[in-house]
Amino acid sequence: MVPFLQVNDLHITFANENGGLQALQGVSLNLDLHEFVSVIGPSGSGKSTLLRVIAGLLVPSRGEVIIRTPHDYPPRIGYVFQQANLMPWRTVLENILLPLEIQGVDKRTGRGKALDLVELMGLKGFEASWVQDLSGGMAQRVAIARALIQEPELLLLDEPFGALDALTREQMGVELLRIWQARRTTVLMVTHSISEALLLSDRVLVLSSRPGKIISDMVVDLPRPRSDQLRYEAHFGNLSRQLKAQILPV
Repeated sequence: MVPFLQVNDLHITFANENGGLQALQGVSLNLDLHEFVSVIGPSGSGKSTLLRVIAGLLVPSRGEVIIRTPHDYPPRIGYVFQQANLMPWRTVLENILLPLEIQGVDKRTGRGKALDLVELMGLKGFEASWVQDLSGGMAQRVAIARALIQEPELLLLDEPFGALDALTREQMGVELLRIWQARRTTVLMVTHSISEALLLSDRVLVLSSRPGKIISDMVVDLPRPRSDQLRYEAHFGNLSRQLKAQILPV
């Protein structure tokens, strides 16, 4: 089966006064359609750099990224950052609608899609709220809805809950699981949370210290649909210990 996303022998070197800083070295990976894959690794291992290359925001020093779609035009890619990056002069609904406005989509069609996402994201009743009135978790829901409204073929999540407190982060992980199980968008997510990666993912990729190389590709053999209760099962704990040992070898 031909993979939906294919990254081949990716190298990234940033120029500096010392002759160059190598961020990624020989990274290759595949994602199948509708698959949820997480990338974990130590700080500075190039996880966010990998996402930026896949999104087309950064040109690799060597290697290629191939995204196979059934049409000739570029793939639709949604990108959610650690910070929500919402526009404070727009309401929740207006922030969600922004990508469709840029594309010139009919207002009635766009509003219908936005209201569907408001329902899916648990934002009902907040449509007319301003960004400054939202909690961090609510703001990230809006950011995810804004990325989903264009019906992306690939959703890139760069530590989307990293700025939240531990309890809110755990709750948002469960919410993202519910949303993905409803939409089944192909997702590549960067996270520092092993528990989050295991709960959400079909596979977890581990990057080494800089320069980042893939040192592990773990299949998460937990049954779907999943719930937060999986975190407390023995097999979940075993998988977590295996991943931790990859990141922090004794």
